[in-house]
Order: sequence, then structure tokens, then C-alpha cells
Amino acid sequence: MRRELITLRRTSLGLLAAALAVVGIWGCGASVLPEVHSEQERLATARRLAGSGDYGTAAEMLKTYVDRNAGASDEDGAIYLLGECYLNMREWASAQLEFERLLRDYPESDSAGSASFRLGEALFGQSKMEDFDQEYTQKALIQWQDYLAAYPDHWRHAQGEKKVLEARMKLASKLLDNADLYVKLKLVEPARTYYQKILDEYGDLPLAGQAEIGLARCDLLYGRRDAAIDRLKRVESEHAGEPAAVVAKREREKAEHSRAHAPIRPPAKPIPAPPGS
Repeated sequence: MRRELITLRRTSLGLLAAALAVVGIWGCGASVLPEVHSEQERLATARRLAGSGDYGTAAEMLKTYVDRNAGASDEDGAIYLLGECYLNMREWASAQLEFERLLRDYPESDSAGSASFRLGEALFGQSKMEDFDQEYTQKALIQWQDYLAAYPDHWRHAQGEKKVLEARMKLASKLLDNADLYVKLKLVEPARTYYQKILDEYGDLPLAGQAEIGLARCDLLYGRRDAAIDRLKRVESEHAGEPAAVVAKREREKAEHSRAHAPIRPPAKPIPAPPGS
């Protein structure tokens, strides 16, 4: 029995040593950077590595270059490329810092326009799912709007407009989810507040039709059947050919055939909005 325990212990120690050796080899290999003989060669090598998709090694070389060459004529380009590497590695916060640094220290750089656009991407990358707080979605939206205003002729302008739409859709979807939840809970006033905010701030988006349907549901909960039917008819007309029109028709027909006339009393006090809405 003792001999078996000794053998088992030796085997375990051997496996552990082998594993540590592999980790050590991997760690050393990961930290070894290409040998260069000048700062210009360092930058050129970093650009080549980034172009081939080795963003981690490129970022390490770019950080060294930027630290050692403050004020150099090509520092702005190095900072921008460093931000790009972080974006590709999905290190959003690090990318944000580099693009902000470029815009702060080199506002006249040829890369400033692209940095402004990319900063929006770095912020949007930090945004959470629609169930959570949308602070970074809002920041990204503001950044892309600023980009469009500051660089109207930039080559990424069309992309910027699409990004603004994407961010606005996400913010509107968050409001719609909150409103729909309140309707399910029969908390009419908070629901109406959210639906109306969608119409006021995002009325040009497809979600506007869904917000109108939501308001019609609120009218039904208050016993205002005629008002709800009128609103649903308007949705059918104004959003013809869209999914909202199909839903509005179904809701209208249900309301017209409903025999339930008794209104549900509204809550005594409005329910406050959930945190992060």
C-alpha cells in the first residue's frame, strides 16, 4: 500500500512539473517580441504584424514606440494603430483611451476623423445587453453624432450614420422593453411614460409603431376602448406593410369584439422607473 502511494505521488509530481514546464514555455514564447534595431523598424514591424492579424504583439511594440517617441512626427499614427489593435482584440476600454489620447493631443492629425469614429465603436463595445444600463450606448451615440458634425466629409460618414441608427435602436428597444413590462404588470402610467418617450425621441424609428400599439393597450386597460381602436387604426394606416400594422389589426379586431367594458383603476401613484432606464 505504501509503495502504491509513493508511486502515485511521484506520478502526480511528474505531471505537475510537466504542466508547469509547458506553461513556462508558452509564457516565454508569448512575451518574446521581434528583434529590431531602430525605432522606425519597431514601428514598421508593428504595422506589419497588425496587418497580418497579430494584434497582441503589434500592440506591445506600439506601446513601446509611443512611450519612447513622444512628439515624433508619426506618433499620432502609432497611437491610432494601437487603438485599432485594441479594437480588434475587443479590449474596448484600452482602445477608448488611445483614441481619446489621439483626439486630445493631435486634433489636427490626418487620423483624427477615423479616431473619432472608432472612439464610438470602443464605447459601444462596452455597452451591455438591453436588460441592463445603457450608459455606454448613450455615450457611443453622442460620440458618433459629434463625429458626423465635426467630419461631414470624412470617408466613414455613411458608416457613422448607420452607427447612430444602431445606437438609437438599442436605446429605444430598452425603453420599449420597460414599457411592455409595465403593461404586463398593469402599471399603466409608467408604461405610458415610456411609450410616449419613444415617440418623442425615436418617433422616426420602426419601433414607433410598437409604441403606439402599447399606448392603445394602455387605453384598453383604462377602459378607453374607442380611443384604443382609433389609435390602432392609425397604426394600421401609417405603418402599412410593416409588422406593426399586422399586430395593430389583430389588437383592433380583438378590441372591437371584446365585451369587457369595465375599466381597471389606475394606480394611486406612478411607479418610479427602474435604475438604469
